[in-house]
Amino acid sequence: MTKSQNKIKMNEILDKYRKELNYAEVQAGINDAMALSKEMMSDENFKKLFSFIDLTFLNTTDYRRGIAKVTRQVNHVKPVLGIDNVAAICVYPRFVSTVKDNLEDDKVGIAAVVGGFPASQTFLEVKRLETKMVFENGATEADMVISVGEFLDGGSELLMKEVAALKEEAGDGILKVILETGVLNDLSLIYKASILAMEAGADFIKTSTGKEKVGATPESVYVMAMAIKDYYDVTGRKVGLKPAGGVSTPENGVEYMAIVKQVIGEEWLTNELFRIGSSSLADKVLKKLGLTEDKFFSFGGDSSY
Repeated sequence: MTKSQNKIKMNEILDKYRKELNYAEVQAGINDAMALSKEMMSDENFKKLFSFIDLTFLNTTDYRRGIAKVTRQVNHVKPVLGIDNVAAICVYPRFVSTVKDNLEDDKVGIAAVVGGFPASQTFLEVKRLETKMVFENGATEADMVISVGEFLDGGSELLMKEVAALKEEAGDGILKVILETGVLNDLSLIYKASILAMEAGADFIKTSTGKEKVGATPESVYVMAMAIKDYYDVTGRKVGLKPAGGVSTPENGVEYMAIVKQVIGEEWLTNELFRIGSSSLADKVLKKLGLTEDKFFSFGGDSSY
């Protein structure tokens, strides 16, 4: 396909959606959502928030014994704490089998970052192979990153090609597509990337890797929610939303729940369509609920879990 043909194809896709964003409307909508969030600050919603969390361990210092230990701690959430469990455990590819071997709660997903995470600067063949291998090793979900630099340089077709290729490898598994919104740093680009990722087959669109200075923001999440609603209105297919990076307090989490409720609707507030990626939020929610005083999910300490 020639460059001109690619451009025509991209225009045909994007012509189905809004041509420009009204920034004043976005800010007004965020203000309304923040007001709504104040009404949503309740134990009931903090418990829901806990069930939306992708418990994330993506550190250079991660090790198998630590991942095994925290997975066993996840097994004890329901019997020990009496609340619905986290949505998934998210790890680097080499730890997928460790999570699988230790996870007993079949309602908790096993997620792996793929595609040369976090920079995405490797060959598509490598990205495909890594995605294929994590599912062969027991993953039920994969989080990929778009090739941000190429997209900023006009590579819309590459974004769609890579998402489609990795979704092909994921098969019936869930593919979450990370836009790295803090680097895109333009609401119109965030909207465009959201639409293209969904058109290419993304099951979720996700804000950030958590490895850049700017992660999720109310503005980026609001615009992604708008894109999801627009996409659903056009296609009838429901795509999930995952804020990640910098979601550091239970109150932050409920604010993002409020944005989703206002823009897309309350039916999106299930862990099948809404996630929050964080390594520390789960412990903070448990403390907010008065269920623990110290860290429940930790590689260290003397916990028998």
